[in-house]
Amino acid sequence: MKRPGGDEPNEGDTVSTVSTHILDTALGRPAAGVPVRLERVADGGTLLAEAVTGEDGRVAEFGPAGLAPGTYRVVFDTGVYFARAGQRAFYPEVAISFLVEVAGGHYHVPLVLSPFGYATYRGS
Repeated sequence: MKRPGGDEPNEGDTVSTVSTHILDTALGRPAAGVPVRLERVADGGTLLAEAVTGEDGRVAEFGPAGLAPGTYRVVFDTGVYFARAGQRAFYPEVAISFLVEVAGGHYHVPLVLSPFGYATYRGS
């Protein structure tokens, strides 16, 4: 995970509050190499973190160690992923907004993806 400003996490940092996982249902495998960013929706979308999914389609440590109550957004750059594969796709970007009602929880925001559709759910 890369934090804005280029800071890398330090050993002993608290585990991230947000994680994600992308499955490409058209290919039946994880979607590797997808750029992902985490934003706070207030103030027009403040960037909190940027990452790229690994070979397993996951970003396990994403964003700050804790999130204050509010609305956040995970944005997946699916256009880059599909273009790299030479695949035409309808959604160049997928943005999933979610609500943090109480600080201190973990939020897993998965994406089930195909070139012409997507779905999400609250993961664990």
